[in-house]
Amino acid sequence: MRFTSEQRLDDGVVEREFTLGEIPGTLWTPGSAGASGAAPDPLILMAHNNGLPKADPRLVARARYTAARGYAVATIDAAGCGDRPRSAADEQVRADLRRAMQAGEPVDEIFESFIGPLVEKAVPEWRTTLDALLSLPGIGGPVGYSGGWTALGIRLVVAEPRIAAAGFFAGGYVPRALREEARRVTVPLLFLLQWDDEGNPRQRALDLFDAFGSEEKTLHANPGGHTGTPWFELEDGCRFLDRHLK
Repeated sequence: MRFTSEQRLDDGVVEREFTLGEIPGTLWTPGSAGASGAAPDPLILMAHNNGLPKADPRLVARARYTAARGYAVATIDAAGCGDRPRSAADEQVRADLRRAMQAGEPVDEIFESFIGPLVEKAVPEWRTTLDALLSLPGIGGPVGYSGGWTALGIRLVVAEPRIAAAGFFAGGYVPRALREEARRVTVPLLFLLQWDDEGNPRQRALDLFDAFGSEEKTLHANPGGHTGTPWFELEDGCRFLDRHLK
């Protein structure tokens, strides 16, 4: 892991850009991270939804808030996301998706062919990044996952025993196979649902919540569309992380 920039932000959080092979990422840590004698900070993996850049303003705001609460927070641009190159096949699928959405046509089968391969590529990169982050001074377990990319989160939580708690957002398409795999998610879970999300049927999100195998799982539902999640859910999410990671 090679750090390419570092700046201390006005809230005291330290933001560092890094590269790990071909993987670009950002790490936010509390201002006291790594101080002599201080306990290691718990680590939060904060994944954005497929295709968005790691510099997405909503993700950055969540990351900074969470880091200020005493966590190390990291995100990466997975293959095909952000500024990373996309294959011709990826670009064609995205074009097909845009055309279908503009025409009001069904898009589930396009998502099925698109999201699954993205997850398959992303999980190994996230696990490699996790290995590198946990080797840094001042960062330790336990590890949490928090992000809008629920399809990735399901596979990553199932594959990665170091993740002890997870927060998912019911705002993105989850392929059918991963909905079945959700039964193998057993860590404490906080699931956010926008009741009037334009592109995500409410009942499908409720069925997914029901499928999770966690003994402790909590559903927070709020009225409004896809981007209308209330700010107080970020505070509640940090309290959830505090219960399970500190």
